[in-house]
This record gives sequence, C-alpha cells and structure tokens, in this order.
Amino acid sequence: MKYYLIAGEASGDLHASHLMASLKEKDPQAEFRFFGGDLMREVGGTLVKHYKEMAFMGFIPVLLNLRTIYANMRLCKEDIVKWNPDVVILIDYPGFNLKIAEYIHSNTSIPVYYYIAPKLWAWKEYRIKGLKKNVDELFSILPFETEFFEKKHQYPIHYVGNPTVDEVSLFEKEYTKTYDEFIADNKLDNKPIIALLAGSRKQEIRDNLSRMIEAASTFDNYQLVIAAAPSISNEYYAEIIKDSPVKIVYNQTYPLLKFAQAALVTSGTATLETALFDTPQVVCYYMNFGKLFSFLRKIVLKVPYISLVNLIVGKEAVTELVADGMTVSNVRKELAQILTNDSCRKQMLNDYQQMKTILGKPGAPENAASQIISLLEKRQ
Repeated sequence: MKYYLIAGEASGDLHASHLMASLKEKDPQAEFRFFGGDLMREVGGTLVKHYKEMAFMGFIPVLLNLRTIYANMRLCKEDIVKWNPDVVILIDYPGFNLKIAEYIHSNTSIPVYYYIAPKLWAWKEYRIKGLKKNVDELFSILPFETEFFEKKHQYPIHYVGNPTVDEVSLFEKEYTKTYDEFIADNKLDNKPIIALLAGSRKQEIRDNLSRMIEAASTFDNYQLVIAAAPSISNEYYAEIIKDSPVKIVYNQTYPLLKFAQAALVTSGTATLETALFDTPQVVCYYMNFGKLFSFLRKIVLKVPYISLVNLIVGKEAVTELVADGMTVSNVRKELAQILTNDSCRKQMLNDYQQMKTILGKPGAPENAASQIISLLEKRQ
C-alpha cells in the first residue's frame, strides 16, 4: 500500500520513522512519500519537504513566514492528490495537519488517519468539530485522551501505547556504557549530576536556563550538566552560562538522564522521559508577564497540569513551577527536596511506577501499524 505521512517537527520525525518501520515490516510492499525529516528518510521513501523548512514557532515568526507556510500547504495538497495514496497519516503538528485533513476529506476519497492526537484537551477544544468531520481514525499515545475524545466528545479513538516508552526501553537494552565511561567520554567531574533540560527553542532556553543554573549552583556537591538541543549552537549556550562551571552534552539526553541524581526540566515530552528513567525532577517553565499568564491559564488551559507525568497519574506527582511560580528561590527549595529528602524521592519514584503501569508496555508503533493496515484492508 501507499502511505503519505506528514510530520512537521523533530519529535514527529522520530515517531513517524518508527511507525514507518513497523508498517514496512507488516507490509513489505509499502511505499512512502512524506513531509518529514532525516529519520523518516532513513526508513525509505520520498522526502517531499523537510520539517526544518516548516518549523515556524510563535506569532511573529509565523506572521513573517505566511507566504512560505501557504506555499508548503499548497505543495502538500497538490502532491497528495497527484500521488493518490491509500491513506494520509498525520503526525501531531495540528496547525498544518488539520488544514490538510479538511482539504483531503473535502476533495478526495483518500482516508485520513491521525497518529499522535492533537492536544485539544489542553487548548483549542473547538477544533474537535473539524477533527471528527475530517479525520477517519485517530490513534492516541496518551491514556487519558480516551476519556476526553470518547466520553466527552463521543469520538471513538485507538489508544496504542506511548512511543516514548518504546524509545527509552530500546535505549536501555542497547546502551552498555557505565557511569565512569559516560563521565570520561564527556570530560565531566566525578560529582553526582543535576541534569538541566531547558527546552529546544532559543527563547525558552534563554528564559529558563539562567534561572535553573542560579538555583542549582548552590548545591556544591553536584555538577550541572545541560542536555543541549541539537539545533542550538554551543555559542548560544555559552552566552547564557557565562562563567558558571556548567558542562554541555549534545545528543546524549538519555545517558544523562540515566546517570543524573535529579533534573530540572521544562514541560513537554522531556518530563515523561525523565520519569521513565526514574530520575526525580522539578518542572520549570518561566514566562514573561508571569502573573498575567497565571491568571489567563485558568481561562485558556483546560487541564490542571502542564507536565505529562502529572496528567497521566492525575495528580501533582512532580512539582510544577510555572510562570510567576518559576523563581530561583522556589526552584532551589524544590530541588533540595528531591536531592536530600528520602521520603520525597521515594514517593516520586512510586508515582513514576504508577505512570508506567498506566502507559503500558512497549509496542506503540507496532500496535498502530497493525491497526492501520487492518482498517485499510477492511475499507478495500
């Protein structure tokens, strides 16, 4: 069968590549054409547009690049129609993908499947109407989404497991280096590690990292190590770090989390990854106009937490310091708790175990691929 996939970010490229590999294993005749990245290209098929040419974040960058965004969207629509695949598979990236879904549903008979559901439970819930109308099958990787889509909006979906569980599990099976080897390879000290995961975009790194460093630097018996974002230069980090004795590692987030005693983490998938490695964490997300955001958050956001860990277990298993709550003194206080308070660490690890039980075992890409092929065969 012919599969057309659309991923607009690095994480989407990763998840889509695993899905493609599983589809290829179950369907040896599979053909792929896609908007995506290097990982998808490694699996095979034709890369039409790289996600790096599509990744515009924030109001101003989007506004300045509207012509490019519309051109990419037009290219995508025309290319799908011309290739006439058996299915279009959308991976997250809702601002772009929901418009593609609407066009394909209105102008063709090609089924539209969505892998990694848009986070409508957090904001922009009004999009559910278009999603139900234009997407034939929705595949979820977060267990609490079932209640939102099926019970609240009467929209049946497929929970297939979480691919991050697969990625961490695979890493743990294949990674053989010891702590001493990791330290030696990266020219680190022998002190215990506090990992700093300050995000992947320049603005959030600038807003969060300096505060993280200031808060964590008072713990003299620990060394601070940054998990660098691949797209951010060493020079950019150096501007923020200045004279602080902080080390940086690239492309080694998982080894760093494996060996860290604690972590300061911005929200997103990183909070889930940190929990899967059983590393105690504090979620930190500074924002300008923090008091205003804290007020608007109650109106705009539809969920009580921002970290996936807390959303999955349904309680504040990890402390969230967001907007005006993300101060140096607050971070320092919470970091001290997870470093020195044994009962606090134990409770967090117990909550992590509960989260793992809820998420289920590895196998998300395989489950999704099996269901996609089965559904397509029924249509035929």
